[in-house]
Amino acid sequence: MKYSLGIAVGLAALLCGCSQAKKDQEAVADAAPQYLMSAPALQESPNLDDKEATADVIPGPRPYTESIVAPSRLLIYHADLRLKVASLPRASASLDSLVHGNGGYLSAATEVRADGEWRQAMTIRVAPARFQPLMAALGGVGTVEEKKLTTDDVTAQHADVAARLATKRAVEKRYIDLLARARKISEVLEIEGKIGEVREEIESTESRLKTLNDEVAYSTISLTCYQPLPQPVPEAPVVSFSSRLVESFYTGWTLITSLLIGMVAIWPFLLLGGAGWWAVRRWRRSIAQVQS
Repeated sequence: MKYSLGIAVGLAALLCGCSQAKKDQEAVADAAPQYLMSAPALQESPNLDDKEATADVIPGPRPYTESIVAPSRLLIYHADLRLKVASLPRASASLDSLVHGNGGYLSAATEVRADGEWRQAMTIRVAPARFQPLMAALGGVGTVEEKKLTTDDVTAQHADVAARLATKRAVEKRYIDLLARARKISEVLEIEGKIGEVREEIESTESRLKTLNDEVAYSTISLTCYQPLPQPVPEAPVVSFSSRLVESFYTGWTLITSLLIGMVAIWPFLLLGGAGWWAVRRWRRSIAQVQS
């Protein structure tokens, strides 16, 4: 009886020990992130890259980029228009009135006289809602010789750039938090280098996103307006009798020299022809002597 009671007590102690070990392992696993948060930065892994900074070294939730969704389609409108007008100054005044009346502005303009044209090229920016009305109004200023329209859908591209920007900003924030916990100079210098790289990427992405927003907010019209210029017709020169006489003498001399040069150039044919004529004449004489 005492032996059975001792076995039962031993089994109970063994089961309690296993259960306690399992609880200790779970406690260590739960405490691991807190240890990483409180440990000095880069103590175990001095070499950093973006993946280590966002996944292994720095705990915490990753940025949820899929939540960035464009509310509507983002379209970029662009047009190339070439007009022929009767008077460029009047047309230019009308164009300025139409552009300002539709809430647009001129971003660039050039004017030149070349190749028989008085030409003015300009770049017009206008809101997408006034793009089609302004195009119709510009067509009435002169004769439309060329017209091209293009539309680019940048919805997916805009969402991708915005998501990249949010990710890079989150990485920068985590590097800054990591820098505050650094203890060694080498760690501080390495983290600051990584922050500089991420900052450059953020500025580049912000510039690209700003360009996309500007292109979506204002459509672009490349307009070329020109006025044909009259070309002066040169008058026929008056030729005097003496000039015509000298020209005729020169023409005759040129003809004589050309004939002489031509005869010299065909001297082989003249030589062969003379030899053939002499041979035929001698053959005829020999036949006449034989007959007589």
